[in-house]
Amino acid sequence: MKKYAILQYLSAALAVLLSDIMCAAVAYNYCSLQWSARYEGASAPPSVAYLFAIPYLLGIILCTGFSWFFRKKAKKEITPR
Repeated sequence: MKKYAILQYLSAALAVLLSDIMCAAVAYNYCSLQWSARYEGASAPPSVAYLFAIPYLLGIILCTGFSWFFRKKAKKEITPR
């Protein structure tokens, strides 16, 4: 297997892993903010937890872009001249 193909699969796997971590982190923060608003008197609404998804989304977009770039490079590597 060529190096660009390996990098393509690695960046795609990282994008999937980041999406799973994003879902867990946002869900935890949403539940935490909902509990805080109900029982501790926090002033922020639970929907603020969705702001925690922004860095993860940027990372997912970046990894997807790298995967697409490495896929194009891997195709050039395979085709004979």
